[in-house]
Amino acid sequence: MAMSPATTLQRRWRLPNLTPTITAFTSLKLISFSPPLNPKHGALSCSTDSINHSPQESSKGGHLKPGLYLVGTPIGNLEDITFRALRVLRSANVILSEDTRHSGKLLQHYDIKTPLLSYHKFNESQREQTVLKRLREGDIVALISDAGTPGISDPGMELAKLCVDENIPVIPIPGPSALVAALSASGLATNEFTFVGFLPKHAGSRRGRLTVSANEAATQVFFVPPHKLHQFLEETSSLFGDTRRCVLAREMTKIHEEFWRGTLGKAKEAFSNHHPKGEITLLIEGKESCVVENPSEFQLENELGDLISKGHSLSMAVKLVAEGTSMRRKTIYSLALRKFGKQLEAEDDSN
Repeated sequence: MAMSPATTLQRRWRLPNLTPTITAFTSLKLISFSPPLNPKHGALSCSTDSINHSPQESSKGGHLKPGLYLVGTPIGNLEDITFRALRVLRSANVILSEDTRHSGKLLQHYDIKTPLLSYHKFNESQREQTVLKRLREGDIVALISDAGTPGISDPGMELAKLCVDENIPVIPIPGPSALVAALSASGLATNEFTFVGFLPKHAGSRRGRLTVSANEAATQVFFVPPHKLHQFLEETSSLFGDTRRCVLAREMTKIHEEFWRGTLGKAKEAFSNHHPKGEITLLIEGKESCVVENPSEFQLENELGDLISKGHSLSMAVKLVAEGTSMRRKTIYSLALRKFGKQLEAEDDSN
């Protein structure tokens, strides 16, 4: 009897029958995701069961060297965390957290018992020396933010710089990022982009930064607090122009995820009376590069001839023509000598 390739492969390798259950191992947990999707939340149902590991792997710091670990955490959906991130959080001696109450929910969800220590912009400078002392003594310190990758528009940049200066290992544990998530799904150019993050509070500094962004050819990416969205759209539509395309991404990876696409002018209208909730990642397309066509040789000759006939010297005529074009002055001067050099010499001789 003929058998399908799948049946042959299953018998040859003694594979079990495939079931709709996907099983994944973390360092201390076995997590089973069982379809179908929850119709209300659109998320996979999740159950955890403890499994035994060797003493070496389950012990504090197993397989990890001392240092500062920058751990990416979910930006909304708790399933968006890597097995490696979970292992580091379990193995660390302490976890530095922007908001211990917020991070406590993540640790509780994955049954992680590592102690938390608050580390945010208001106590960052006071905590630094305490954390550095622990790192010098050989501790494993994990740093997390409320969401995404620490150090990117979040606390952690200064601590990472201090560790690098003191030759303390800084280890990135890649994970979710609102910047990358929004950019990848935006539909705007991703080959080149500028991440601006949060704009300055001071109006003059903010306008200066936006003026620079408005003239860049790369896609511009901003983080915008919801209560400042109206101000942001007013200022950007004025400097970038109402017709510049933009994408507003909010509540990414959550139930009410939204990607609004249109122009800055349309966005200003759409959100004038509508105040969305949640942090916003707003992307604006880069400025189109204007290709300036160089004047033809005939046009240059006419301009040079007109200026010379009005009494300008050859060199002055070349200078004035060069100021109105992107062509090199040397090129225009060569043309001027070729077309008018003999004529000017003859005039000089006659005088």
